[in-house]
Amino acid sequence: MNTATRRTLFWTPRVLCMLFAAFLSIFALDVFDESHGFWETALALLMHLLPSTILVIIVLIVSWRREWIAGVLFNALGVLYIILFWAKGPWYIYAAISGPLFLVGILFLLNWRFRSQLRTP
Repeated sequence: MNTATRRTLFWTPRVLCMLFAAFLSIFALDVFDESHGFWETALALLMHLLPSTILVIIVLIVSWRREWIAGVLFNALGVLYIILFWAKGPWYIYAAISGPLFLVGILFLLNWRFRSQLRTP
């Protein structure tokens, strides 16, 4: 495995996870439409970010060096989203939320599978 492939396989799931967290954060911006004070808006923003975005970031931080944990947890989060919100929207909503979770989980599992080749100088 050449150096470019190793770097790509190592960094792609991590960067995609950060981009997915940013994508989820967009949904929390609706709290600024309401006319509340600073502290009420800050609390509402935290409550919108807490269940999804912060959970994704915490899983990424915990499993940065332990790729198998990330692979299992991101795939579990994708399945959990489908189970919790089944029949509450069209199929493309599941693809937009669960799809990136499954992709990141699979890439982390591939990262774990080839970890000995990725970490050689």
